[in-house]
Amino acid sequence: CLSVCPSDCVPACLSLPQQYVLLHDMVSAHNVVRCSVFRGTEEDTEEILSTDLVPGDVIVIPPNGMMMPCDAALVGGTCIVNESMLTGESVPVMKTQLPLPPRGQPDAAVSELLYDPEEHRRHTLFCGTEVIQTRYYSGERVRAVVVRTGFSTVKGRLVRSILFPRPSEFQLHRDAARFLLGLVGLATVGMAYSLTLSARQGESLGRMLVEALDIVTITVPPALPAAMTAGVVYAQQRLRGGGIFSTSPQRINTAGQVNLVCFDKTGTLTEDGLDLWGVRRIQDNRFCPPEHQVAAESLERSHFLVAMATCHSLTRIEGRLSGDPLDVKMFEATGWVLEEPSPEETALHDLMTPTVVRPAKQAPAETQASEERDLDIAAVMGCYEVGILAQFPFSSSLQRMSVVTRVLGERRLHAYLKGAPETVARLCRPESVPCDFWEVLENHTAGGLRVIALAHRCLEPRLSWHRLHSVNREVVECDMELLGLVMMQNQLKVQTVPVLSELHRAGIRCVMVTGDSMLTAVSVARESGLVPPQAQVIVAEAVPPRDGQPATVHWSYSQEGPTPDSQAGAEPSYHFALTGRSFCTLLEHFPDLLPKLLLCGTVFARMAPEQKTQLVEELQQVDYFVAMCGDGANDCGALKRAHVGVSLSQLEASVASPFTSRTPDISCVPRLIREGRAALVTSFCVFKFMALYSII
Repeated sequence: CLSVCPSDCVPACLSLPQQYVLLHDMVSAHNVVRCSVFRGTEEDTEEILSTDLVPGDVIVIPPNGMMMPCDAALVGGTCIVNESMLTGESVPVMKTQLPLPPRGQPDAAVSELLYDPEEHRRHTLFCGTEVIQTRYYSGERVRAVVVRTGFSTVKGRLVRSILFPRPSEFQLHRDAARFLLGLVGLATVGMAYSLTLSARQGESLGRMLVEALDIVTITVPPALPAAMTAGVVYAQQRLRGGGIFSTSPQRINTAGQVNLVCFDKTGTLTEDGLDLWGVRRIQDNRFCPPEHQVAAESLERSHFLVAMATCHSLTRIEGRLSGDPLDVKMFEATGWVLEEPSPEETALHDLMTPTVVRPAKQAPAETQASEERDLDIAAVMGCYEVGILAQFPFSSSLQRMSVVTRVLGERRLHAYLKGAPETVARLCRPESVPCDFWEVLENHTAGGLRVIALAHRCLEPRLSWHRLHSVNREVVECDMELLGLVMMQNQLKVQTVPVLSELHRAGIRCVMVTGDSMLTAVSVARESGLVPPQAQVIVAEAVPPRDGQPATVHWSYSQEGPTPDSQAGAEPSYHFALTGRSFCTLLEHFPDLLPKLLLCGTVFARMAPEQKTQLVEELQQVDYFVAMCGDGANDCGALKRAHVGVSLSQLEASVASPFTSRTPDISCVPRLIREGRAALVTSFCVFKFMALYSII
């Protein structure tokens, strides 16, 4: 047994320096940046190291982007930011400047607009995220005010959770230590008796000490620690042969006791992208049959196709479309082209030049005499182009986004709305919603598809381009006309369904913890088998106290539940779904209710990195042995805190994870648990043999 110890120690000793190097690189990557800081006037700037930044400094975001060294509020211009470090979703998002406070209002009204990093996420650049591109107005630079630095930032809290995790104890090691202490006590009694007896017989001091130490070594087996590592070492060798590497071999025994596994969604259970399944257009207040190709000449200038081509937050970065995968797939399905103004063109205008979309191949338009048509412009250009003048970004609380556009040659503006079908239907005129709308929606969502609704409205002439910047989005997003539905499919990885089925048969519970939206998470949970088809998903929405009202919890079904006939003879099944915000509210205001929800909670959506770590800790509080499987930097805290953390990435996640798999799917999880159980049984049998041998 002693001969196997070096093979166990050498890989661990070699991996620890690599782990510290990766962690050091992760922390210092944003601390060695040089920043331009305003000093006095706008023309007076000074370059300093990011380590010298303090809250209140106004920094300049360069046009070619930067790695953010701090949390900062954007006060001028717009930025395209990659927040995959926080959310795990490789989706660049657009950050806009903070809205200006209303002038001439009393102090009470202005106080409601105090800055809050969570409420103003759309205007905040977080530490560790990458600013890919900036857009600015003429003669102005993109500016941001530093609000947090160091360990107070979002990334600082993540690193702190990696450096100082809560200690996790293993019951076998704890019981073994207690048993050894008992043997030490027994050996102490025997040693005292031997010394007393030898002293009465007049033996020499050297012989007395030899006999006393002989009793101690017989009672307390010195080879026990080495013998117990035998199963771990052989299990580690088998795991290494399967492409699973460990930086903490003692966690292999812990893997044998895992009874709950938390999975990230994007890149873990599913592929990184979405696919367009099809569309259902509405004509004459009726749904058309499903269509899988929308780039037809007959639909080239329809409002439905224009909505798909304009209602998004896409941008071009180095000539490639970048943005939400859903938006990218929708836009590519139209076959249109997106053109953005260059920085030189933007600098020539007082207002930002709009983004333009147009069909890739089109015949010259036939100009018709109309008061809404500018014949001179249409005749000169001879093509159909749509400019995106204003954008109201997607909000998870509102579950919708909208844009205001103008067709080249027309004076009237058009608004297009995209969002959750239930939300969009409420904002549309009742006569434009088909009578079978909810039935069609349920059929598609039950099939595991993500359904998006589109709507259109022709704005009144009084709403001009210049007035758009002072108009509230509620003024635009009303009295819409429903255009139809777009169905997206999030492809599961090939190994996802069989692995989850294998874990379910083994009695191991599986849950999903993702930063994606609730609708997508529930859809993927049903498709992957985390939620059975006949089961009900109950969404628990916890609202924090506000305006003197106490915190409340609202319950709703994600969709219509199963009929009693479908549950005849079967065990009743229901699963809870929570968002990150609801989880925090329950943790703070309903501590007695949260453990009950965790026992049946399966879907946790919109979870921030620190919320994932808190969820793992709360699951451990209800006596679960928790394993976490993820692939992003946003999973680092949870991977470190879990009893067993498995990273599917060689990047940031491997820094905090005890186990790293070269196979980019979850097939490594049952293999790890299997080897952990084998090592655990071996260690337990060796412990019993060595302990009984010493006693006998």
